[in-house]
Amino acid sequence: MAVTACSSERQNPRELTETEQNIDQAIWNAEFETLDGETLKVEDLEGKVVLVDFWETWCGPCLQVFPAMDSLQNEYPDDFVVVAVNLNNSDTREDVQNFMNNQDYDFEYVLDTNKVGDEVITLGIPFKVFLDPQGYLIKAELGLTGNDYQDTKEIIEQNKTS
Repeated sequence: MAVTACSSERQNPRELTETEQNIDQAIWNAEFETLDGETLKVEDLEGKVVLVDFWETWCGPCLQVFPAMDSLQNEYPDDFVVVAVNLNNSDTREDVQNFMNNQDYDFEYVLDTNKVGDEVITLGIPFKVFLDPQGYLIKAELGLTGNDYQDTKEIIEQNKTS
C-alpha cells in the first residue's frame, strides 16, 4: 500500500503510455553513482529541465549530440542540466574519467551502477530521457533526431521555470 500511496502522490501531469509511465517511475527512483562515488538522484536536480542521456564512450551517435547539449547547458545554466549516464557495459570508471578529463563538456557524469538503463532503454543507445523541473517525464527517445539542438531548446523553453 505504501508504494501505491507514493506513486499516487507523483502523478505525471502528461498523458503517458505504459512504457513512458515505467520510464518516468524508474528514472525518478534511480540512483546513479558519480565518478567521486557519491549518489545522484533526479530529485537532486529539481528546478531544471534535465536530460538523462545514456551513452558509452565508443558510441559515435551518442557523442555527436554532446556539443549541442553542452551549448544549450551553457545558454541555459539556470534552467537545463545534462546527466551523462554511462551504462558501464563496456566502459570502465577509468574510461569515463579519461573521457571527462579530455573533453570540455560540463555535464554531470555518472555511472549506471544500478542498471537503470536495463529498465528504460527500449532498443539501444543513444537513449535520451527529458524531465521537467519537477522531475516528470517529458519524453524519452532513441537516437538522434537531426535537430537535437532546436528540439531540445524548445523543450527547455516550454518547461523552464525562470
